[in-house]
Amino acid sequence: MTDAALAPSSASEAALHPVTRLRDWLDHLARTNRLAVARPGAALEFEVAALAKRLDGTKATLFPSPSKHPVPVVSGLISDRDWMAEAMGVPTGKVIERFQSAALSPIPWKEVKSAPAQQVVHRDIELKRLLPMPIHNELDSGPYITAGLLISRNPKTGVQNVTIHRLQLIEPNRLGVLLLPRHTLAFFQMAEAAGNDLEIAIAVGVDPLTLLSSQAILSLDADELEVAGALHGEPLDVIKCLTNNVRVPAHSEFVLEGRILAKERELEGPFGEFPQYYGERAERHVIDIDCVTHRRNPIFHTIVGGGLEHLLLGAIPREATLLAHLQRSFPNIRDVHLARGGVCRYHLYVQMKKRSEGEAKNVILNAFGGHYDIKQVVVVDEDVDIHNATEVEWAVATRFQADRDLIVVSNAQGSKLDPSSHDGVSAKMGLDATIPLEAPEFKFKRIRVPGERELDLQAVIDNDAVQTWRNRLADSDQ
Repeated sequence: MTDAALAPSSASEAALHPVTRLRDWLDHLARTNRLAVARPGAALEFEVAALAKRLDGTKATLFPSPSKHPVPVVSGLISDRDWMAEAMGVPTGKVIERFQSAALSPIPWKEVKSAPAQQVVHRDIELKRLLPMPIHNELDSGPYITAGLLISRNPKTGVQNVTIHRLQLIEPNRLGVLLLPRHTLAFFQMAEAAGNDLEIAIAVGVDPLTLLSSQAILSLDADELEVAGALHGEPLDVIKCLTNNVRVPAHSEFVLEGRILAKERELEGPFGEFPQYYGERAERHVIDIDCVTHRRNPIFHTIVGGGLEHLLLGAIPREATLLAHLQRSFPNIRDVHLARGGVCRYHLYVQMKKRSEGEAKNVILNAFGGHYDIKQVVVVDEDVDIHNATEVEWAVATRFQADRDLIVVSNAQGSKLDPSSHDGVSAKMGLDATIPLEAPEFKFKRIRVPGERELDLQAVIDNDAVQTWRNRLADSDQ
């Protein structure tokens, strides 16, 4: 980036086309006064995370020379839904629809022979020297890579999977990794059963849409990099790793090539996670790094554990997947939302046009099958804004009765990161907060002041008259 690219502008400039490069996105944030640059030398231990979290949702933060490391750190790239819409080049209300469309119509990637991601190559690996890995939360057990796309290949089919895992530095060239019951773990179990390590690569510093695509909920042999291509509107350029067969985004800032080691486990954690608690310390899988490549003058991206960027990255792809899942059986579902109060994972709000009594309860049960993380589902009518937690709470307060409208499912699979679960075994709760179809006309009629929403406040409020009235009131008191 040039100094001119970092110069802020007071004008709000929307991204008119999908963003396909990290540096283009940083330039866009800078032009629209949403990129803060810290003074050089911020400490990698806590200080980087502290400032990034203070600005969470308002500005991304760039840290030159953190702890005197030559590589700058950036955080908070997509910590707002509106920003994600800008990165996609669509209105905010179309984010879920656009992601859903990309997941259903992926575009195969295009392999290139040379790429910025391999401009510099390191085979003598000391990760702490090469990467400025922060320590985020008070009790985190060490430096972590938190924004790395871990890319693996199905040992039987060769099809890739892309996801984000927390990666703790445990030795100069080794990382501890938490593998939850998802596709990476399935691939590793195939490799380990055959007595082999699993080849992987970790791409750090990618564009916002490639980052977002990594969280798509797809079938086992579906490559999230193809979803990234669909979000871009063109094939994603990838390049083959130097030491294994994994393909990585060609414009990655860093790529770590390595293997998840068969039959090896080491202690990893604690680490501050999205539920706003620490993931516990336990024996985890181990990655051995064979090679590190990067761009000239690279930038290291970090995601603060439990921050908005962390939460929203998981929310939007899950919302798109859950909406498609529910609409297959219930085309009258209008919208879904993973509430921030439910850490954008556990609490799902569903908006529907109710057709028959009991239907909302079927929707609830179907939603639980959409993703094991879902712990609570609230179903409301079309007139309730599910992106407004107060509206949803109001619907529960005035349209829900626990003895009639509550569903409880015991001993179901839930999130292993939910501290109230028992090793991921959790209870589920559903609330039907919809109006009975045969309710009397005025019983559930919302009050409304005609014209309130349409008022042009600037046209009817006289700000200059405030002082005149203050003077008049003061005179009348004398």
